[in-house]
Amino acid sequence: MSFTYEEVGATRRAGHCPPGFHPLHVRTRIGEGEAVFERAAEAVRTWEMHKALGVGVEAEAERAAEGVGVTVTLAGVIKAPCRIVWTVDEPRRAGWAYGTLDGHPECGEEAFVVDRTGDGTVWLTVSAFSKPAKWYARAGGPATRGLQHAYARRCGKVLRDLCAEADSPQ
Repeated sequence: MSFTYEEVGATRRAGHCPPGFHPLHVRTRIGEGEAVFERAAEAVRTWEMHKALGVGVEAEAERAAEGVGVTVTLAGVIKAPCRIVWTVDEPRRAGWAYGTLDGHPECGEEAFVVDRTGDGTVWLTVSAFSKPAKWYARAGGPATRGLQHAYARRCGKVLRDLCAEADSPQ
């Protein structure tokens, strides 16, 4: 299947949104320290965060890797096929982005990146650019974008909850 947009990999460039697309940028504090970073990075790399959100995830691999196909199922009925377009795995930064394929209700790209800043704070950043591809996404108008922002905020809350044990003092 082909990507449904031209600027594949554009989420790698912070703040870039191709013309005609709607940007999304949500940053959530997850916790502090190396243990929280490692736990959060693993939850993002292995689809655990997405599954904990309650969405269906069918992936061609157990871990995110460039070229891996992923289909996310929303509300049990909306299938959203994607393919991983880039990954990052550094000592203080880990994550990936996927791009939409034919059949996805939206057209664009979404990235999920965990980073640990100089003061040790761990953050999840969800960034994306998208526009409707299916009639029902177009019909939703601003409500569809509102749902996308709510989903990104929920990613942060779920990841923070998954990492709560690693963030607590021993």
